[in-house]
Amino acid sequence: MPRPRKYRRVCCLPMVNEFGPLKEKDLNKFVLMTVEEYETIRLMDLENLSQEETAERMGVARSTIQRIYEEARKKLADFIVNGKILKIEGGDYRVCDFNKDDNRCPSCRRYGRMHGHDNEED
Repeated sequence: MPRPRKYRRVCCLPMVNEFGPLKEKDLNKFVLMTVEEYETIRLMDLENLSQEETAERMGVARSTIQRIYEEARKKLADFIVNGKILKIEGGDYRVCDFNKDDNRCPSCRRYGRMHGHDNEED
């Protein structure tokens, strides 16, 4: 029996979760990126964090981050090169608990933007 998947911690859900070509859209040609893949790209490429720092922020092992990052890069390349639609949704994640006083994430100090719902079951 496989080990249960560990939830990845993400700071916030993307403000925009669908991207694609400006001209004709073939709705059958799309790439699905998970929220944790999006968060890995955001932390490593936008915030310029190392794999170790990203793993710490997301609460998983560095080797897990490496695998998630490689998969996310393949999906981005497929989206750009083949002109597909990119959708960001799903995955095994939990959105950070924000500090109630100032609405900031305690690990990254970003302001909370809670767009949608995470996968956490109450």
